[in-house]
Amino acid sequence: MKAPFFDTKGKENGSIELQATHFAVAVNTGLLHRLLVLQQANGRIAIAHTKVRGEVNGSTRKLFKQKGTANARVGDRRSPMRRGGGVTFGPRNDRNFTVTMNKKERRLALLSLLSTKAADSTVKVIEEFTLECGRTKNMASVVSAMNVAKGVIAVTREEAARVQGAQNLANIKVINVEYLNPHDLLKYTDLVFTKQSLEHLYSHFHVEAKEVIKAPKKTTRKKKEEATQE
Repeated sequence: MKAPFFDTKGKENGSIELQATHFAVAVNTGLLHRLLVLQQANGRIAIAHTKVRGEVNGSTRKLFKQKGTANARVGDRRSPMRRGGGVTFGPRNDRNFTVTMNKKERRLALLSLLSTKAADSTVKVIEEFTLECGRTKNMASVVSAMNVAKGVIAVTREEAARVQGAQNLANIKVINVEYLNPHDLLKYTDLVFTKQSLEHLYSHFHVEAKEVIKAPKKTTRKKKEEATQE
């Protein structure tokens, strides 16, 4: 698997080989969906909150006697049956929406998404972003030369100061390579690595070759029929 390689000015200068352990993994859509749900659920903040009958202000005295009034029987003013009373089964701000997922599953889901990006030829590698890219005008020219209309730029912490010019670009997002997530990778089309961030990706998300399941080769119907006849 190869990705186009660009120089500091955004001009294409050959290609670079991507490691199969990170960009040629069999896509597991089930794990990918679970990782996306995990990110959305764990980032959810419970704001809506209703009061139960024990939290509503009011007397607990029975409003009128049970029998002999020709009215429907009723309890106190806090009853959920009355207007202004407590709410039954309403939303509470102490509800826990967090979802768990083990480390190997999260890593394999992210590698599945990176492999999908590589298969779609939307992964690009630039040598580095110079200090001039700290200005929005220079960063916009580099991104335009690379033909990145809507993408994620993955950098390391050391390179963060060099890409400040991208903060004013509407369709470009800069993210630490360690914080790559399915929400941003699915929202943006292109994925741009610097050479340094790509090497950091390999070391941070270390994967043994035996842990990776290679994608099965696609076979045509004609080959399947020939295999069954044999």
